[in-house]
Amino acid sequence: MKNIFTPLVFALIVGSVQLAEAGSGDQNRTTDRATQMTKQLAQKTQLSEGQYVKVRQLNVRMLNEVQETKARLASDPAALDQKLAEMQAHYEWDLATILWPRQMAVYTQSKADLMAFSAR
Repeated sequence: MKNIFTPLVFALIVGSVQLAEAGSGDQNRTTDRATQMTKQLAQKTQLSEGQYVKVRQLNVRMLNEVQETKARLASDPAALDQKLAEMQAHYEWDLATILWPRQMAVYTQSKADLMAFSAR
Protein backbone atom coordinates (compact mmCIF):
# COMPACT_ATOMS: atom_id res chain seq x y z
CA MET A 1 0.00 0.00 0.00
CA LYS A 2 2.94 2.32 0.67
CA ASN A 3 3.96 1.80 -2.95
CA ILE A 4 0.65 3.28 -4.07
CA PHE A 5 1.01 6.50 -2.08
CA THR A 6 4.69 7.16 -2.70
CA PRO A 7 4.42 8.12 -6.41
CA LEU A 8 1.46 10.36 -5.66
CA VAL A 9 3.23 12.08 -2.82
CA PHE A 10 6.30 12.64 -4.97
CA ALA A 11 4.12 14.07 -7.74
CA LEU A 12 2.61 16.45 -5.22
CA ILE A 13 6.07 17.38 -3.95
CA VAL A 14 7.39 18.04 -7.42
CA GLY A 15 4.40 20.23 -8.12
CA SER A 16 4.99 22.22 -4.96
CA VAL A 17 8.79 22.55 -5.14
CA GLN A 18 8.52 25.90 -6.87
CA LEU A 19 6.10 27.03 -4.17
CA ALA A 20 8.63 26.41 -1.42
CA GLU A 21 11.30 28.47 -3.17
CA ALA A 22 9.15 31.47 -4.05
CA GLY A 23 9.13 33.89 -1.11
CA SER A 24 6.33 36.37 -0.45
CA GLY A 25 4.23 35.12 -3.35
CA ASP A 26 3.86 31.67 -1.79
CA GLN A 27 0.20 32.04 -0.84
CA ASN A 28 -0.82 33.23 -4.31
CA ARG A 29 1.06 30.40 -5.96
CA THR A 30 -0.40 27.90 -3.53
CA THR A 31 -3.93 29.03 -4.24
CA ASP A 32 -3.24 29.05 -7.99
CA ARG A 33 -1.84 25.50 -7.82
CA ALA A 34 -4.80 24.39 -5.69
CA THR A 35 -7.20 25.87 -8.23
CA GLN A 36 -5.38 24.11 -11.07
CA MET A 37 -5.47 20.77 -9.24
CA THR A 38 -9.16 21.23 -8.45
CA LYS A 39 -10.01 22.06 -12.06
CA GLN A 40 -8.25 18.91 -13.24
CA LEU A 41 -10.15 16.81 -10.72
CA ALA A 42 -13.41 18.56 -11.62
CA GLN A 43 -12.93 17.70 -15.29
CA LYS A 44 -12.44 14.03 -14.52
CA THR A 45 -15.07 13.59 -11.81
CA GLN A 46 -17.69 16.23 -12.71
CA LEU A 47 -17.74 17.97 -9.35
CA SER A 48 -20.77 19.97 -8.28
CA GLU A 49 -20.20 23.60 -7.33
CA GLY A 50 -20.26 22.79 -3.62
CA GLN A 51 -17.84 19.91 -4.07
CA TYR A 52 -15.54 22.14 -6.12
CA VAL A 53 -15.32 24.66 -3.27
CA LYS A 54 -14.64 21.96 -0.67
CA VAL A 55 -12.04 20.17 -2.81
CA ARG A 56 -10.27 23.45 -3.54
CA GLN A 57 -10.10 24.24 0.19
CA LEU A 58 -8.76 20.75 0.81
CA ASN A 59 -6.11 21.23 -1.90
CA VAL A 60 -5.01 24.60 -0.47
CA ARG A 61 -4.70 23.05 2.99
CA MET A 62 -2.77 20.06 1.63
CA LEU A 63 -0.32 22.19 -0.34
CA ASN A 64 0.30 24.44 2.67
CA GLU A 65 0.90 21.42 4.88
CA VAL A 66 3.33 19.95 2.34
CA GLN A 67 5.31 23.19 2.29
CA GLU A 68 5.46 23.37 6.08
CA THR A 69 6.39 19.70 6.40
CA LYS A 70 9.15 19.96 3.80
CA ALA A 71 10.64 22.93 5.61
CA ARG A 72 10.38 21.27 9.01
CA LEU A 73 11.73 17.85 7.99
CA ALA A 74 14.19 18.85 5.25
CA SER A 75 17.10 17.32 7.17
CA ASP A 76 15.38 13.94 7.68
CA PRO A 77 14.33 12.42 4.32
CA ALA A 78 12.97 9.22 5.87
CA ALA A 79 10.72 11.11 8.28
CA LEU A 80 9.67 13.43 5.45
CA ASP A 81 8.73 10.46 3.28
CA GLN A 82 6.70 8.91 6.09
CA LYS A 83 4.92 12.15 6.95
CA LEU A 84 4.08 12.88 3.31
CA ALA A 85 2.64 9.38 2.89
CA GLU A 86 0.49 9.94 5.98
CA MET A 87 -0.63 13.29 4.62
CA GLN A 88 -1.57 11.72 1.28
CA ALA A 89 -3.64 9.05 3.04
CA HIS A 90 -5.38 11.71 5.11
CA TYR A 91 -6.02 13.78 1.97
CA GLU A 92 -7.65 10.83 0.25
CA TRP A 93 -9.74 10.08 3.32
CA ASP A 94 -10.98 13.67 3.37
CA LEU A 95 -11.56 13.60 -0.38
CA ALA A 96 -13.67 10.47 0.00
CA THR A 97 -15.96 12.37 2.37
CA ILE A 98 -16.54 15.02 -0.32
CA LEU A 99 -16.89 12.89 -3.46
CA TRP A 100 -19.70 10.55 -4.32
CA PRO A 101 -18.76 6.87 -4.69
CA ARG A 102 -18.69 6.95 -8.51
CA GLN A 103 -16.55 10.10 -8.44
CA MET A 104 -14.16 8.47 -6.00
CA ALA A 105 -13.94 5.46 -8.33
CA VAL A 106 -13.00 7.80 -11.20
CA TYR A 107 -10.38 9.48 -9.00
CA THR A 108 -8.96 6.10 -7.96
CA GLN A 109 -8.83 4.94 -11.58
CA SER A 110 -7.10 8.16 -12.61
CA LYS A 111 -4.42 7.53 -9.99
CA ALA A 112 -3.95 3.98 -11.25
CA ASP A 113 -3.64 5.24 -14.83
CA LEU A 114 -1.13 7.89 -13.75
CA MET A 115 1.01 5.34 -11.92
CA ALA A 116 0.87 2.91 -14.83
CA PHE A 117 1.91 5.70 -17.19
CA SER A 118 4.76 6.94 -15.00
CA ALA A 119 6.15 3.42 -14.60
CA ARG A 120 6.78 3.13 -18.33
